[in-house]
Amino acid sequence: MSRRPRARAEETPQTTPGFDVHLENFEGPFDLLLQLISRRELDVTRVALSQVTDEFIAHVRAAGDALGLEQTSSFLVVAATLLDLKAARLLPGGEVTEPEDLAALEARDLLFARLLQYRAFKQLAAWVEGTMATAGRQHWRPGGLEERFRGVLVQVELPIGPEDLVRLAARALTPKPAPVVQLTHLHGSRVSVVEQTGIVARLLAGKGQLTFRSLVAGCDRLTTVVRFLAILELFRAGRVSFEQAGPLAELSIRWSGGETTGIVVDEYEPEEQT
Repeated sequence: MSRRPRARAEETPQTTPGFDVHLENFEGPFDLLLQLISRRELDVTRVALSQVTDEFIAHVRAAGDALGLEQTSSFLVVAATLLDLKAARLLPGGEVTEPEDLAALEARDLLFARLLQYRAFKQLAAWVEGTMATAGRQHWRPGGLEERFRGVLVQVELPIGPEDLVRLAARALTPKPAPVVQLTHLHGSRVSVVEQTGIVARLLAGKGQLTFRSLVAGCDRLTTVVRFLAILELFRAGRVSFEQAGPLAELSIRWSGGETTGIVVDEYEPEEQT
C-alpha cells in the first residue's frame, strides 16, 4: 500500500481555502497537492483528477455563495493544467524519436512551467495583499519639533542692518556694463609695401641691376616678404624685368627705366581710429 504524503504547513497562498483532497495516495489541502506536483515529489499520473474534481464540486455546493468566482476560476485553471500535464506524462517511455512525441514532451515541460508560474503569481499576490494590509495600518505622526530640541536651535544673528541690505540689493540689481574688447594691443604692420616699393625702385634705378639676394640682404623675414611683393608690383608696372640662367639659379632684377615715384601699389591701409 502506498504511503500518503503528509501535509506540511507552508506559507503558500491557497487557491481554494478550506478545500481538502482525500485520495488513495494523498490526503491534505489542494494547494499542498500542487506543491508536491510542482516539486515532482508526487507523480501527476498517480493522481485521480476525476476524484479531485468531484470533491471540489461537492465543496462548491457545500460552500454556496461563500465561495467566490475568483477561487472557482483559479481551480479550473489549475485543474485544466494538471489534466494536460497528466496526458503528456502518459506517453510511452524509452527513447523518443517521433516528432509528435518530442512535441508532447516539450508541451509537458511547458505545462510544468505554467504550474510553477501560477504558483509564483499566487505567492506574489499574497505578498502584495499582506504588504498593503500592513501599510494600511501605518500612519505618519503629524507634529512639530519636540520641546527638548527647541532649545538646541542656534539663534542666527546677521551683523548687517537694513541699510546694508539695501546697498547689497542695489549692487546686485545694477546692470553691469557690456564688456569692451580693447584694441590697444593690436598694431598695424610696420613694413609697408608702398614704402618698400619706393626703396627697391631707388636701389635698382641707381645700380641698374641687382640680384634678389642683394636686395634683401640684412632684412628680417617680414621685410624680405614685403620687398618680394614690391618687386612684383614693379614688374606689373613695367619698371623691372627678370633674368635667371636656369631653374633655382640666382634671380637678377634689371631696372627698365621710368620714374621711381608715382607707382600704383595695391595695399590695404587700415583707417585711423579717432
